[in-house]
Amino acid sequence: MATVTMEGGKGKAIASLCWLDLTLEPAHSEQAHNISPMDRGLAYGDGLFATMALSREGKVAFLESHLSRLKQGASRLGFALDIKDIEARLIVAAKSQTKYKTPRGLKLLISRGAGGRGYLAPDDPSPVAVLSAFDIPAHYLDWQQQGIALASSELMLGHQPKLAGIKHLNRLEQVLIRRQVLPEWAQDFLVCDALGQLVEASMANLLFIKGKQCITPSLAYSGVSGVMRQQVIMALLTLGYSVEMKPLHRAELAQFEAVLMTNSLLGIVDVIRIDNSHYKAFNGTNKVRKALELTL
Repeated sequence: MATVTMEGGKGKAIASLCWLDLTLEPAHSEQAHNISPMDRGLAYGDGLFATMALSREGKVAFLESHLSRLKQGASRLGFALDIKDIEARLIVAAKSQTKYKTPRGLKLLISRGAGGRGYLAPDDPSPVAVLSAFDIPAHYLDWQQQGIALASSELMLGHQPKLAGIKHLNRLEQVLIRRQVLPEWAQDFLVCDALGQLVEASMANLLFIKGKQCITPSLAYSGVSGVMRQQVIMALLTLGYSVEMKPLHRAELAQFEAVLMTNSLLGIVDVIRIDNSHYKAFNGTNKVRKALELTL
């Protein structure tokens, strides 16, 4: 069973994670823990995940930001994580991936674990962590070089401010979005909420540029607050751009000069078309990439 400690002698109990580390070689794997069929992540999507790009030197890009978001997300869901344990595991796993010649990433999935009656979560959860590694898709490099086009999704995101921003395991809206058929000219979907306000692409955040102003959609009611979005915002501020987070409507798309799509694996990609609106590549894209050391 997982051990439980108290952070600073008070506050939420921190349960040691039960790890299923798929990055380990089979001969050295400690796969003593099997995921219960009653796991709450499987049953209810009760948990969090993170996808992280790795440098060729075997480091997790923006590790502190990923750890901070995991901690905040777990707190929002009502359980505490041993962040030091997660950090140590990620550092070791990242170093193990330097043997591959292709760009690599890590995915960390954290479930609250099994227990509780129905939807009611246990008071003393035993979280389960599943860590895996993968090749970053090769076509991401093509997207970085050529830009991409977005088509509007017919499916809209619901409002839930208690979950907005965090990367929780319940991604059924995104599953349904990606089941739609993309037009031949598009590579991803633009997604709005039930009020018709712009939120994100199906798998990434969006930033809209006009002159020295950047506007990114408010994520107060839906969507994911991405680690790369945060890094790009800080880089744009350093380059002298003003950044505002506010509601945006589809009718406002034509006023912008450039659009950026960001996530931890893609880095930054220029959006050159959304439906019938066309955009120039952002003249600061390479400056931001250089500032953030983003290369595939």
